[in-house]
Amino acid sequence: MTEFPAAPDRVDPPYRDGERAAVQAWLEFHRATLLTKCAGLTPEQLGERSVPPSGLSLRGLVRHMTEVELGWFAAVLAAEAVDWPYSQDDGSDFDGVGRDPDEPDTATAVARELAAFTAAVERSRALAARHDSLDDLGAGLRRGERVSLRWVFLHMIEEYARHNGHADLLRERIDGATGD
Repeated sequence: MTEFPAAPDRVDPPYRDGERAAVQAWLEFHRATLLTKCAGLTPEQLGERSVPPSGLSLRGLVRHMTEVELGWFAAVLAAEAVDWPYSQDDGSDFDGVGRDPDEPDTATAVARELAAFTAAVERSRALAARHDSLDDLGAGLRRGERVSLRWVFLHMIEEYARHNGHADLLRERIDGATGD
């Protein structure tokens, strides 16, 4: 019975910092929070669904956030082609990234998904680092418009915060663990 890796170190964002450092710190905090909610669970536990008819699981959240990272930083910010690892289109369909019922809950599958998440986050960091200013506009489009790096960071913080709330409830249901 293999467990998800240990929780990463989460660093509280500084109380006084410049805008860019602040939004980057909050995004890193939320990325680490999602992995913290998964830490120590077996593949089977990670695949447990919330409540019928929802397909929501911690494993599905990791898969979803992999595609969200790719969508906002690679596709929208950098206008790069994206090979969507789970969904059929642009990563926006949460149902498309839920755990495949035909794929067993194995340590190998979970390790592959964690590696995809980690690679997407690293790619996002590198793409954001290419920009000097939060006012820089992405090369890709969102609903026909270019968006700023600031908008991407703020949206990503919102996206993680919302799904980390889901992760809190899922984790509590699985083993009673609570906390931020």
